[in-house]
Amino acid sequence: MEKQLQQRATMLVSTLVGLPPLLALLCVLALNGCASPGYPIAPEGQASAAKDMPPPPKAEDFPKLDSAKWKQGAFPSLEALRMMRAGMGKDQVRELLGSPHFSEGLAGVKEWNYIFHFRTGKGAEFVTCQYMVRYNGDRLTHGMYWKDPDCAMLVEPPQVKPMPMAAAVATPPQKVTLGADGLFRFDGGALGDLMPEGRAKVEKLAADIKRNFKRVNSIAVTGHTDRLGTASYNEALSLARANTVRELLAQQGIDRNAIRTAGMGARQPVAQCPGAAKTPALVSCLQPNRRVDIEVAGDQ
Repeated sequence: MEKQLQQRATMLVSTLVGLPPLLALLCVLALNGCASPGYPIAPEGQASAAKDMPPPPKAEDFPKLDSAKWKQGAFPSLEALRMMRAGMGKDQVRELLGSPHFSEGLAGVKEWNYIFHFRTGKGAEFVTCQYMVRYNGDRLTHGMYWKDPDCAMLVEPPQVKPMPMAAAVATPPQKVTLGADGLFRFDGGALGDLMPEGRAKVEKLAADIKRNFKRVNSIAVTGHTDRLGTASYNEALSLARANTVRELLAQQGIDRNAIRTAGMGARQPVAQCPGAAKTPALVSCLQPNRRVDIEVAGDQ
């Protein structure tokens, strides 16, 4: 990190040398302001940011890689990424992740974007991911997102724990599939888009979970769409629907920390239908693919 900052400082000095004196002075003053101690964070502000549930960005909301100011990106600390939480100030984010890699502006900036690389373990090979941090009106983080949902797995890989001998006879995970057409209004994924019968289905599921499970270890909520529409739109919609189901389950008393969500878009169809034109027959045939899967693991 120190070497990177030195390189940036050298580039900045070479840029300022060619500017008129007044403009150079304004640049220095602006930079001094950016480097000055940040604003205090009130506990109530942190609590408010932690409760925010802004809609996730779509793939097209992320800036194009070739528009980055710092095009090399960075190899981040996995531990630093795991420390990211809602309610953090910009100084705290910069301390963990460094400065954003795109030209985000000087004032009123509510979004920082990064280019992060992760080693694959195969020589010098690595994968590249885009990471977005969004801030609310109090300049506190209230959303952290990966352009590719699979990138989150690089930071928090699934934990594989040895199964205790006594657990060999444990009840296998119970899976429930809810058709999205009966849950949400057309093209909707927010809590307000739930239809009355859809809300009733999720509330009944929550009641069944609390009645049938003595202890819930984990709940996986996975949204799926059909193949109509763009891949980025379908992935965002499927994730939004999964997050809404999680929120409603939590409202019904299910431990929010035990619920994980994912949006698979159209990548895991259960029905294969011929044709490409969006005809009523094709829409009907693809109906089983528009769904939300809920898998509950625990002791019954």
